[in-house]
Amino acid sequence: MYQNQNMTPAQNSTQNSGSNKSNTLNVPEARAAMDNMKYEIASELGINLKPGYNGDLPSRQAGYIGGYMVKRMIEQQERQMSGK
Repeated sequence: MYQNQNMTPAQNSTQNSGSNKSNTLNVPEARAAMDNMKYEIASELGINLKPGYNGDLPSRQAGYIGGYMVKRMIEQQERQMSGK
């Protein structure tokens, strides 16, 4: 809210136009690995995730998958940083 105070209305509306999708990757080459992780975690949690559209999936289950993905990525990074 406060970070956009010094912007003109045009700059502010451009920044908030929705062009920044939350599912874009900073490293596009990681798409396959991220998808594999998503399906692996869904399987571990007993959630039936199918390729393609999963609009019938409750948001709670989708959130579990995303949350566990973040948890696993943090664990992997911590291991890498500690040299293990």
